[in-house]
Amino acid sequence: MISEIIEEWIKGILIDGITGNLSGLFGTVNTKVGEIASDVGATPQAWNSGIFNLLQSLSETVIVPIAGAILALVMCYELIEMIVEKNNMHDFDSSLFFRWIFKSAFAILIVTNTWNIVMGIFDATQSVVSQSAGLIVGETSIDFDALLPDLESQLQAMGIGGLLGLWFQTLVVGLTMHILSICIFLVTYGRMIEIYAVTALGPIPLATLGNNEWRGMGQNYLKSLLALGFQAFLIMVVVAIYAVLIQSIGTSGNISGAIWGCMGYTVLLCFCLFKTGSISKTVFGAH
Repeated sequence: MISEIIEEWIKGILIDGITGNLSGLFGTVNTKVGEIASDVGATPQAWNSGIFNLLQSLSETVIVPIAGAILALVMCYELIEMIVEKNNMHDFDSSLFFRWIFKSAFAILIVTNTWNIVMGIFDATQSVVSQSAGLIVGETSIDFDALLPDLESQLQAMGIGGLLGLWFQTLVVGLTMHILSICIFLVTYGRMIEIYAVTALGPIPLATLGNNEWRGMGQNYLKSLLALGFQAFLIMVVVAIYAVLIQSIGTSGNISGAIWGCMGYTVLLCFCLFKTGSISKTVFGAH
């Protein structure tokens, strides 16, 4: 009789501990995954206006003059190349000067408006992300009450050994989920910081577009911008796949399997989030 009372008391403690661990087990990850749509769907200006204004000022006052010097060097090289190409001016067409003047004016226009060009690219890509964001809102949270509606009865049917093992599993998985939430934070925030860094240096690579030999730098820069912009779309696709996968975790009715299944899918989510950058660069041929 006393042993049964002690056993029930221990089981009650373990059940309370397990349910308590499960109630907050995926809370941090649910929050981070739910914030992905708003984080990657925001334009650089909307994400943090303070950083945006600071980098815009630095770009226009520091980087643009440097880009202007590079542009002058590039266009002088272009002019010399055009003259030498025509047999040291023995077969020279004066229309080449007008073509060079036009190219120089167009290059100056691009360099001085780099910030607007870059923001236009991100506005275009973010509109695609915003349209896809509505497909996954409200579907990414892991809720054990919904996945395993008979959780309490399953716990009551387990022995002390099984409950003790399950309690330890929830502790390990809980620690892992906190680490994974940090990984999600690093991907979303790291991408935006990369956007700010790349945007601030934009005038320099675009200053090389006027020369056939050097324009590869500027072309690759534009490809990198498109890759960064559409990386957000790939992130939304990965989250949408994750949202579908986690809905079927509780169909087996196994508590331990559901816990490790949720963690496994979350690990897979983090891995795929880290891969979205390289996949996007591969698609657009950026390096």
